Amino acid sequence: MDKLDQHTYDGYIKALTDISRAITSDLFLEDLLKLIVMVTAKVTGVDICSLWLIDDNEKPPKIRLKATQSIDPEYVKDRALNLDEGVVGYVVTHKRPIAITDVLRNPRFKEREMARKLGLVSMVGVPLKLKDEKIIGVLNCFTSEPHAFSNTEINLFTAVANQAALAILNTELMVKTKVIQEELETRKMVERAKEILMHRRQMKGDEAFRWLQKRSMDSRKPLRHIAEAVIISEDIAQGR
Repeated sequence: MDKLDQHTYDGYIKALTDISRAITSDLFLEDLLKLIVMVTAKVTGVDICSLWLIDDNEKPPKIRLKATQSIDPEYVKDRALNLDEGVVGYVVTHKRPIAITDVLRNPRFKEREMARKLGLVSMVGVPLKLKDEKIIGVLNCFTSEPHAFSNTEINLFTAVANQAALAILNTELMVKTKVIQEELETRKMVERAKEILMHRRQMKGDEAFRWLQKRSMDSRKPLRHIAEAVIISEDIAQGR
């Protein structure tokens, strides 16, 4: 990475713009994460850029590598750390960036063998922080030459990481909203199908529901599809 100049600064602005545009897009989370690391690596000139996200579904929570623009199998393999482990854990628990000039000499860096194989020397790690100070992940960037990251560079990486955090949050909210909408639609369909069965077959509500469940299990199709078929059949019978 060269000394920060106007060209590099413009690159950071472009990265922020691209990620900001992604906030209002309908990208899937996996595609969004790839976009973030690819754009960041391209405009900053680092050799490897990676993005780690906290997985609260694990007990205790872990932070897991989710995206990198590196294609080296040594780096892209599935990796997860405890929230207090390694450089990534340090960034999460202290909620602030860390810059390391030589990862092989830093006691916090746990993956020295990988760094030797890939020729990684310096790194900067910055938290993905939301407005409420919640940390959802870490953005790591490595160089293959010794590099002392300046405060300006770290501030710009931080701006990119915070913008990325907003994009990720927005994408997750969109997914949750879609799931909730689908669940509500399914419930409405099932209730409508139950009403049809109760009327057509003189069933009670619980009997109608068990009938739908059995058809779903026997056919190995989602309950929603069975309910939809009952509704369509009724519409045809009624000449709708």
